[in-house]
Amino acid sequence: MASLTSGLSGSVERCGIGFENVSVAYGGQVVLDSLSLAIKPGEIVALIGPSGSGKTTALRAVAGFVRPSAGRITIGDRDVTRLAPHARNIGMVVQNYALFPHMRVEENVAFGLHARGASAEVIREMVPECLRMVGMAAYAKRYPRELSGGQQQRVAIARALAIRPQVLLLDEPLSALDAQIRRAMLDELAKLHRSLPNLTVLYVTHDQSEALTLANHIGIMRDGKLVAFGDAQSLYRHPPNRFAAEFLGSANLLPVQSLAAIDGDAARVHFCGKPLLARNHHGLPEGSDCLLCVRPHNLRLQAGTDADNALSGTVVSVQWQGDVRNMVLEIEGHRLRMACPPHGEAPAAGSVLKLHFNPADVTLVPEGSAHG
Repeated sequence: MASLTSGLSGSVERCGIGFENVSVAYGGQVVLDSLSLAIKPGEIVALIGPSGSGKTTALRAVAGFVRPSAGRITIGDRDVTRLAPHARNIGMVVQNYALFPHMRVEENVAFGLHARGASAEVIREMVPECLRMVGMAAYAKRYPRELSGGQQQRVAIARALAIRPQVLLLDEPLSALDAQIRRAMLDELAKLHRSLPNLTVLYVTHDQSEALTLANHIGIMRDGKLVAFGDAQSLYRHPPNRFAAEFLGSANLLPVQSLAAIDGDAARVHFCGKPLLARNHHGLPEGSDCLLCVRPHNLRLQAGTDADNALSGTVVSVQWQGDVRNMVLEIEGHRLRMACPPHGEAPAAGSVLKLHFNPADVTLVPEGSAHG
């Protein structure tokens, strides 16, 4: 493993990915609309969004499988907008693995090296090292049909790495795997990237937990546009708009009025006439209507009635999921989801609970949806 790691990270130039006002249209219909995004060398960026949002089109544009109708794409200092896919020095792993069924594992991994005219000596060195890196050295002589889905995905990653790419593109690489194998593969991908810090990774997924687990930065796509981008923790804790709050993790969004600044980024708002405290991370103007974003796990049961941010809610439903109890409560005509430890007896539907949240755990976001 050491020689491959040093070979890939030492001999491959650190290169980022740049989108400059990139648009893609099919039959006159715009599917990617003026995307501008800078991915730093050596980082993992995840693009998430609903079906048809443009995330896979963006990845395929980097790969060279679709040609932009406008804008330019760079890898490092190179403009690759018009380059053929094989000239871009990228590795790619897709959802269905795309292994050649008539080739053994070692032949699949060597395929890209053969296509690039690598010497027999290089192939003899790189193939076993790549397989060792993904834990598949013992399976070199097997055919894909003799492997599980997770094992096939490891081979696909080894094949992508064998050509020493500057950029690794991952298109829904884990969606065909069951939950347990998916979690294990996420750990393996994170470990792999630590071993290859020069490798820039663009990861397309519909699974928010994959993006939050693996990515340094996350881009949220909608209707062909990038509607939010930031480091994973900030984007989750302080979403910039309604769509980002709702799409990246569960969020309760309460309409609040009459924002009034206090100290720093603290603000006082009113929810159905009741004053609440929150953080105004986005600097929304005083007097404006906005949304208070509180995650289900940040709601707490509260016995007293005089605490800051105390609310009363009627239990609509309770669902036990092993280590967490999920509840839906109705407060002033609004439904809130709450996640808490399953201690004690579950409250009955129709019962009234008092709850509260810490002002530091909630943020204000603009009213309305983001489209650009």
